[in-house]
Order: sequence, then C-alpha cells, then structure tokens
Amino acid sequence: MEVSGRTERDGEIDRVVTALQSRQNLKEPQMKTSPAPRKVYQGVTSRHQMFRMFDRHARRPDRFEDDATLIYAGEWFEISEAEHDSMFEVLPPLWIRGSMFAMREFLTGSVTSVFFALRIDATVRYFHAYCDLSDGQAVERMRLTIIERETRPVRAMTRDERLEHIWSTTADDYRGYAGKRWPATEYGKRTVMFHARLGGATLKLLDGLSNEEIAAKLPVHLRHLPDAVAA
Repeated sequence: MEVSGRTERDGEIDRVVTALQSRQNLKEPQMKTSPAPRKVYQGVTSRHQMFRMFDRHARRPDRFEDDATLIYAGEWFEISEAEHDSMFEVLPPLWIRGSMFAMREFLTGSVTSVFFALRIDATVRYFHAYCDLSDGQAVERMRLTIIERETRPVRAMTRDERLEHIWSTTADDYRGYAGKRWPATEYGKRTVMFHARLGGATLKLLDGLSNEEIAAKLPVHLRHLPDAVAA
C-alpha cells in the first residue's frame, strides 16, 4: 500500500537506517576508576584503633546527603594478624581470592573492606583497605600499591601521609570540619585543634598546616623521617 507517494517498505528502510545511525552515535562506556590508594596510618593499628579507622569521617557534614565513595575508596592501613583473622570470622566473606577477602557488608555504594595478607620482604603482613568494587581493577591496584609502598628501602613519608596520620590519631573532640563561620570556600574541609606555645588553642585547616605545625602534631618517632616522593 502506498501512502503519500511512499510505500510501507520505504518506511521500514527508514526505521532500519535510523536504528543504525543511533548505534553509531552511541559512545563507548567509560571505565570507572576509583580514587588513588593512599596510606592513612603509619605503623600497625591496635584493635581499638582499627575499629576507629573504619570510619575516620563519621562526623563530616552532610554525612547522609552525599556520595561518600571518593572519601573512603582508596584508604588503607596495616593491621595485626589477629585482627585480620578475627575480621574473617565476623561474616562469611563476599569473596576470597588467594590471600585476599572482601567483607559482605558495604560501607557506602560499592565500597567495602578488603583484607590482604601479603608477603613483603619475606614477612607476611596484614592490611585493610577500602576498595570500590565497581572498578574492576581497584583491588589489584591496591595490592600492588601496598607492596610497592612497603618495600621502599628507606623509611619515609609524603606530606599527605603525614596529614592523614595526624587526622587518624587525633581524638574526635580535637578534629572536625569547617562550618558556616568559615569562608564558603573552606566549608566542609577538615580541621584540627592546634595549641600555641604561648597558650590557647585554635582550629586550623588540616591541609593548611605548615611543616613546623605538622612536625609538632606527629609522634616523635615520625617527626624526622625524610620526605617521600608520592607514588
């Protein structure tokens, strides 16, 4: 049957052409990449410190209103063998891959705890990391990063590692987030209480601490470590 000079076959051809054009216009899906791995504590955590480290950002503003993936994914620190084994017994793991296992309960979105038992310099050591499982390479990238970081011949720390250690070891009453009294550009940034030599205390932005202030906040055995080049 012909309608306005066009046949049904013409209409079918048009539909096929349109479908092909739509396919050609589709973009290849982008691979999701999670935040870079970052060490957030120097040394082996105690049991109490480990549980505290599981949520270092519990008091952040708008806690339940934002996507926390970028905040947690990539954080890692060392734990003891006893704590590693105890966490394995908490719940049946989501999966076990060689010397790694993932927790069944997710912290936020597709971010969950992954525990590692890694042989480094002939010694098995244990680590916890938050990995975004929607990134298929996140776990392996984390594993390789930990091994590379912990096999450096000279013990050293980057500026970011120093700041993260300060944040991790500061009590909740002495750390927080810039509120409405701060400039709008600083709102939500992390702050720490800093005690001046002449008495008194003030809140300062964590990222804005000077080298001298960072050294004063670190424990003695970490103050004089050389600077490391970020990987």
